[in-house]
Amino acid sequence: MRRSKLELYEAILEALVKKPLNIDKIAYKTSIDCTILNRHLDFLIKNGLVEERILGNKLLYALTERGITVFKTLDFQKYLRRISSTLMQIDDAMQTIRDISKDEKEKE
Repeated sequence: MRRSKLELYEAILEALVKKPLNIDKIAYKTSIDCTILNRHLDFLIKNGLVEERILGNKLLYALTERGITVFKTLDFQKYLRRISSTLMQIDDAMQTIRDISKDEKEKE
């Protein structure tokens, strides 16, 4: 299944949330081709969510404070969607129980 740009950005932010990584490790963690990953990293850098850091002779990518905030917001929205879905399933189950109870009372 093809992921949307937002899902790709979210995957990159999630990969970087714990520690700075080089492009190969980000590509591995996100399953994004390096060519596409470079374009998305450029976008995230231009928008202040990710920054480049040089450590010795390695180029690493790290989240900025803004990037951490955006990641937390996206993660919280994902959490709320899961809760909403669960609540709808519970509501459906409760309605089914009410319907079954009503049918049982009518049979008596």
